[in-house]
Amino acid sequence: MAETKNENLMAAASYLLGFVTGIIFLLLEKQNKFVRFHAMQSVILFGGIFVANIALGFIPILGWLVGLFLSFAAFILWIVCMWKAFQGEMYKVPKIGDIAEKQLAKMK
Repeated sequence: MAETKNENLMAAASYLLGFVTGIIFLLLEKQNKFVRFHAMQSVILFGGIFVANIALGFIPILGWLVGLFLSFAAFILWIVCMWKAFQGEMYKVPKIGDIAEKQLAKMK
């Protein structure tokens, strides 16, 4: 039981600082598939949002508005992903979760 809570906490923490903590947990955790999945999903999801926000920043007005909406959506996703991971759920963000699983399979 304590081990399950620990892995749930580690999986949730992989979202804490977006792709940065995702990378850290991918490097540190080598065995636990649950933690590694959430870490990889964090890297892909929030890394992609980070790059998209930078690109949108170069587009005056419309890009900034879309970036603002994207940031709000990212905040909601951040809360949902952390909550689901903490609850022990293997929650897959549509499309991103599948990509994360494929990437993990390639890393073996």
